[in-house]
Amino acid sequence: MNNQRAKEIASSSIMANVTYNGSQVYIEGVNETNNTANIHFLNQPENRQEVSLNSLKEH
Repeated sequence: MNNQRAKEIASSSIMANVTYNGSQVYIEGVNETNNTANIHFLNQPENRQEVSLNSLKEH
């Protein structure tokens, strides 16, 4: 996923269908310097991670 699209999804009030390693996630924010996103899994909101934007897929 590119940086701009990830920022659009993170700031949108509409939930996008995004996955990380096949699991649905919510993008909390984007770190442009590191090209990463702060995410949490929809089925495990307490499981927060910082992951590469390249590993996120929008469906």
